Formats: sequence, structure tokens, C-alpha cells
Amino acid sequence: MRSFFNGLLLGIILGAAGYWFIQHKAREHPEAEQRAEAAAAQAQSSAGEAGQHLTDALKAKLETLDLRSDQIKDELARSGKIVRRKAHDLGEQVADAAADARIVTDIKAKYAADPDLSVWKISVSSDQGHVTLAGTVSAEGNIGKAVALALEADGVRDVTSTLAVKPNS
Repeated sequence: MRSFFNGLLLGIILGAAGYWFIQHKAREHPEAEQRAEAAAAQAQSSAGEAGQHLTDALKAKLETLDLRSDQIKDELARSGKIVRRKAHDLGEQVADAAADARIVTDIKAKYAADPDLSVWKISVSSDQGHVTLAGTVSAEGNIGKAVALALEADGVRDVTSTLAVKPNS
């Protein structure tokens, strides 16, 4: 559970740094402001999805461990205490969701720092360390660069790219 919170904290920090970077670049280039707004909306959507996955995993864990308030009340009335054993599989699911969010954040940060790759035009998703890249890049060589940077992130098992070349992207 400690690593989950560490991952969550790291994700929040990297998200804030990414947000600052996007805002900073938007002020430098007026045309980038529109792209920044689109990227912010995409990031908000991704964060919302990650949050929903974490919420769903936590609800499933509470349900599996019989930790709903009515169940706790009944058990306290019967025995005066609550005893549960660790549900290893559910803990791994929550950790996997946090790890996937951390992987996506790490890869997006690498793309934001690279002048040849656009964090706004490359979509990154991760499922149990299996990363998928989609979107557009400006040259064929940038596809290889995007894949290589994604493979550098901790926890990545493999990368599948459907990136397409769109000049001036």
C-alpha cells in the first residue's frame, strides 16, 4: 500500500510539473495555447479515467473484504472487533492501476522534454505494463524515438505503436 501512495504522489508531482511546462510553453507561443488547452483536456480525461479505475478497484476491494458500513456494524455488534486477512490479488490490481498511471506519466514527461515529439499529438496508454502509443509524429525517425523513450520507463513490458507520420505535426 505504501508503494501505491508513493506512486500516486509521484504521479501528482509529475502531473503538476507537466501542467506547469504546458502553461509555460503556451505563454511563449500563442498558437501553442490552443494545443495546450487540448492537451489539458486530454490529461484531465486521462486522470479522470485513472481515478475511476482506482475508485473501482478500491470499491471491489472493500466489497470483497466485507468492509461496507452495514457489514462492519453487524460484525462489531456480534464480536466487538473487525478482522480481515490481506486480499493479495486485489492489492496487486490497485498497485497495477497505480503503476500504469505512473508509466503513462513518465512517458508523457519524456515526450514533453523532447523537442521532436509532441505530447499533445501522441496518446499513451498502459495496461499492466503493456504500453500503446497512438497519434501522429512529424517524421519516421520520431516513431522510433517515441518507442525507445517509452521502453525506457520503469515497469514497461512492451510497446505497441500505431503512430502515423504527418508532416508538420
